[in-house]
Amino acid sequence: MRLVVQRVARASVDVEGARIAEIGHGLLVLIGIAEEDVDTDLARAASKLVDLRIFEDEDGKMNRSLRDIGGSVLAVSQFTLYGDTRKGRRPSFVGAARPEIAEPLFEQFVEAIRAQSVHVEMGRFGAKMAVELLNDGPVTLWMEVAPSSAVG
Repeated sequence: MRLVVQRVARASVDVEGARIAEIGHGLLVLIGIAEEDVDTDLARAASKLVDLRIFEDEDGKMNRSLRDIGGSVLAVSQFTLYGDTRKGRRPSFVGAARPEIAEPLFEQFVEAIRAQSVHVEMGRFGAKMAVELLNDGPVTLWMEVAPSSAVG
């Protein structure tokens, strides 16, 4: 699983011109799922996400987590995170999981975040979405989450 984590002042998702999700201070998380992610420890990944110390404390240091600030998550599925651009000019998406695999894993990951007592809003899986955000910092991180079988 690949995550692009953006610290935001606010973020929202519109589908067909209608607002379907919106958060204030927190994290916009773009989530890409690969075929081999079926045995990923989603609870461990959710805990790591929620406890990442990427919010500023009173001294301006990144010492506070999403849990510490009481922030929210806007989760957006994005298969293009597995786009391979090494050959040619058109990305190949063969590394991305098929929708019948990716959608349940995306939903399970969202539930694992919610199990951490964090408010989560979601984009719509498979829809063409307009995602708007005000990046705070800016702070943007890339997280690779290995399937459990790949972890030594």
